[in-house]
Amino acid sequence: MGMSSMMNRKEWLKSSGAVVAGGISMLSAGIFPRTKSVEQIRKDLRSSRKFVSDRDFMRTFPEDFGAIRLMANENPWGPSPKAKEAIIKATEQGNRYPILIYENFLKRIADHEKVEVEQLMLTPGSSGVLTGAGIYFTSLGGNIVTADPSYSDMPDFAESIGAEVRWVPLTDEYKLDLKAMEAKVDSDTKVVYICNPNNPTGTKLDSSELKEFCKRVSKKTHILVDEAYLDYQDDPLAESMMPLVREGYNITVAKTFSKLYGFAGMRIGYAVSSPEMIKNLDNNARGFYGISMLALEGADAAFQEDEFLNFAKKQTVASRDYLYSVLEKEGYEYIPSHTNFVMFPIRMNGDRFVQEIWKRGVAVRNWEFNNQQWCRVSIGKMESMEAFATAFKQIS
Repeated sequence: MGMSSMMNRKEWLKSSGAVVAGGISMLSAGIFPRTKSVEQIRKDLRSSRKFVSDRDFMRTFPEDFGAIRLMANENPWGPSPKAKEAIIKATEQGNRYPILIYENFLKRIADHEKVEVEQLMLTPGSSGVLTGAGIYFTSLGGNIVTADPSYSDMPDFAESIGAEVRWVPLTDEYKLDLKAMEAKVDSDTKVVYICNPNNPTGTKLDSSELKEFCKRVSKKTHILVDEAYLDYQDDPLAESMMPLVREGYNITVAKTFSKLYGFAGMRIGYAVSSPEMIKNLDNNARGFYGISMLALEGADAAFQEDEFLNFAKKQTVASRDYLYSVLEKEGYEYIPSHTNFVMFPIRMNGDRFVQEIWKRGVAVRNWEFNNQQWCRVSIGKMESMEAFATAFKQIS
């Protein structure tokens, strides 16, 4: 149905009062027909687990859906004002390849991480690093060890192109089970992938425990640590595995500007490793030609703006604490989070839960593992969290 044959959903919601501020929603399932069902997407997935990625999940929504976005772990406060100014100014150079700014930004990141430029690569978000890693390590044969559930873009992709992936369940506290993961490593293991803090559970490993694991296991195989959500910690530098890279351990650390920096739509991230590993990853990933002038200039400005990052982090914590209070008042448990999202067990089919929340004007995500249905709510501005609370109370 085109725009000419129906009202814009946002205008319809606004004029009809359908996004609930109290009372029962007037929306029906027919208002928001899915473009493709979750079940259809699961059938098409080549991963053995059939977990739907955020990208595939968002494909289940119409292109012009008007719901509040609490399903993709986006930062609603970013990019920062200075980053926006830099991005707008960068459009004046949009006809040029960003060679100089690329090299300058590489140098800025290398200085920040205290590594050589040859130990660093930029990619479109951390996804470029993970895709390159999936291709490279799969080409070596053997197996990949990772947690389940965890952020699975790299292992899912690797499995789809022929890799053996050894999925290791989480602990009873929904943390990565390092002991069990280490037990899965053998002479054929090419890489261990670790997402810390973990997505979708929001849990975090003790940094000293993880460092000892990396030191020990990196003598047997490569370790890829994804620190997409580490910026939300009080002291992310103290918890990063980056020092191990500087010390020469067989480790790659992936970082992204998509989360706290608010660059999910701008697509820029980086990896730090040994010069040899960076060459291997760079040969299999989109680097220089995958990053726009706008993303580079914006990220360069954002990287120097601590005040805004602290503001976004503080607001995230306030909204997250509010969500905790809502869940507690409704008698729900939740997994304490170290990220910009919260996961909690729900009492109905997950797909139905998502539909019911969506019909009330809010988009969230669902998972199923450990014989339990789960919802993951991304943290938004307070008014968005209040809208979720209103919708949630109607179906809880």
